[in-house]
Amino acid sequence: MSLNSDIAIVGGGLIGPVLALACAKAGLKCVVVDAQSMDTRANAKFDGRAYALALASRRMLNALGIWQHVAEYAQNMNDIKVTDGRQGDGAAFLGLHFSSDEIEDGPMGSMLEDRYLRRTMMQMIDRHPDITHLSGTRVVAQTITAQGASLTLDDGSVVTTTLIVGADGRQSSTAARAGITRMGWDYKQTALVCAIAHEAPHNGIAHQFFMPSGPLAILPLPGNRSSIVWTEQHNLANAIHRLPDNDYLQVLRPRFGDFLGAIELCGPRHVYPLNLTIARSFTGPRVALAGDAAHGVHPIAGQGLNAGLRDVAALSEVLITAHQHGEDIASPAVLSRYAQWRSFDTAALATATDLFNRLFSNDNALLRMGRDLGMGLVNALPSARRTAIREAAGLNGDLPKLMQ
Repeated sequence: MSLNSDIAIVGGGLIGPVLALACAKAGLKCVVVDAQSMDTRANAKFDGRAYALALASRRMLNALGIWQHVAEYAQNMNDIKVTDGRQGDGAAFLGLHFSSDEIEDGPMGSMLEDRYLRRTMMQMIDRHPDITHLSGTRVVAQTITAQGASLTLDDGSVVTTTLIVGADGRQSSTAARAGITRMGWDYKQTALVCAIAHEAPHNGIAHQFFMPSGPLAILPLPGNRSSIVWTEQHNLANAIHRLPDNDYLQVLRPRFGDFLGAIELCGPRHVYPLNLTIARSFTGPRVALAGDAAHGVHPIAGQGLNAGLRDVAALSEVLITAHQHGEDIASPAVLSRYAQWRSFDTAALATATDLFNRLFSNDNALLRMGRDLGMGLVNALPSARRTAIREAAGLNGDLPKLMQ
């Protein structure tokens, strides 16, 4: 079997389908090569995974017709509280408090469970006449020529295309086949991810406690439930993950106190080793990278998916504009526009998350005092606080049209 397309997207997680929907809206024919089968996508049970979507990302999903189908399942984040923390002590006195009331745009972001977002995206790409979704299929080779590109799949099919987009994660095979190398390092930390049901209401408040071993995020879900992203050193995190549920909760409880009342697990638990990994180039001959294939950062600010969606918004805008002007959408001149647009923003995000993690993931008394005073100062200055709120909402910088 042979398929022709304008854009062949490798990766069927979240970034690949959103890019296909954005480009197909302008008439570009897309093929999405998805290594996972539809059976693994169809599970409607809560699996413990949820995403913090910044306001700019939510605007983008709305513009693409996605948000309308998932809005009823989302929980707005109306406030964000950021403090130092220490096991058994609770939150520090000084910290940051961001309120959506301080900006005219609305809630800074929303929490949405993976099952609703993924299911909606799969349904939309499968219904779109300009998108071909190949599930349960892997790429085994890619070929680049001056005239075009092609992907050979494990079932013997060939996809011919103008542009290949790698949206296939931090270990991107697309990048590797294109000869694009990566830089970065291991944080020696692992994120423990789960969801809890709790006795007291969260009131739409997201909490970020900076513990000596790493950040602990408590993010509101619909009802009296919250998503937990909890960072520990590798060995301890893996030992905690192996514990039975009740023992796991006994370790978790003292880390953020009792302000939510009694807690219990709801849904499976996950672990994710943390590292920084940045592609040395976001593009190659007839190849572009997006999402974690281009950059994987520390989850300290919950910006990983949001940065990937900004990639999609920028890349689709560049490609659609080039297509409308009659340009080759995979020419070096076109792809360089995307790379230049996203490179600085990505470098700034990677630097900021790395610096914050190093500054806060320790129990040095002097550093602790300095960062607490710094957060207190920012909190006391309305202009600084407003800038930080807009950053959390994804509204700063050179926003692509889909996010405006």
